[in-house]
Amino acid sequence: MAKAKVYFTRDLSSESVLKLYELLGKKLEGKVAIKLHSGEKGNQNYMKPEFWKPVIDHIGGKVVECNTAYEGERNYTNKHLALIKQHGWSRYFDVDLMDAEGPDDVLDIPNGKVIKKNIVGKNLKNYDSMIVLSHFKGHPMGGYGGALKQLSIGCASSRGKSIIHSAGKTDDQKIVWDDLPEQDLFLESMADAASSIVSFFKGNMVFINVMKNLSVDCDCCSVAEDPCMKDIGILASLDPIAIDQACIDLVYKQTDDPGQKHFLERVESRHGVHTIEAAAALGFGSREYELIEV
Repeated sequence: MAKAKVYFTRDLSSESVLKLYELLGKKLEGKVAIKLHSGEKGNQNYMKPEFWKPVIDHIGGKVVECNTAYEGERNYTNKHLALIKQHGWSRYFDVDLMDAEGPDDVLDIPNGKVIKKNIVGKNLKNYDSMIVLSHFKGHPMGGYGGALKQLSIGCASSRGKSIIHSAGKTDDQKIVWDDLPEQDLFLESMADAASSIVSFFKGNMVFINVMKNLSVDCDCCSVAEDPCMKDIGILASLDPIAIDQACIDLVYKQTDDPGQKHFLERVESRHGVHTIEAAAALGFGSREYELIEV
């Protein structure tokens, strides 16, 4: 597989997000889903609506999210919609909570290593293309969060999230948190689920990762650690595997950053890179890339 192009800028501005999108030269056709993380209540690190506004206004489409499978303000539709409004998303954009009401849709994963189906919000079928706007950061369970996590956990319905987290063991909306599978099975399930979303959109996708507010915790944490590393930059690609690999590589290059060791401990202790390895093995992208700094 040819090396993927990953564009990179150190300028962490809203205007640079739009500039990188245009450099990709990929026009998203039809009805566009804009997948991002709307932020758990109390989280201080997520990327706010104002940051994403220029690129979303340029592209058009709807901001899409799904309910969570853990306790908080985003696990049920009424609470989640109220928080989306509170965080300002619905002030600027049309927002579609894709699993607001059932029944969910099923995407088959015939070549899935661990799971053979991905349960997504039924509204996913309403879209022709997708841009994934990711805040790259650490994650308590996955080690890190980027494009692949947005594709997998992010696009799964509440029930689908339970299936991924349990590596197919649980087939309802109740995760038994003290009976989770071996870590690599969870990460491989994420890769399986991500592959089904890429397959669904048949290449009509764009990925942007923002390396800012680099906490070891996810935007899904209501009580998250403050960022431990300096901001790095923004990346854009048509390949979700390459863009996540490039972000990991950039973290490893920050040898003079005093917070690097803490961040990498989170990634490495959770085998975070294994999600990228498993995704590459499924063949829907490449770990080989050309980093083009602009």
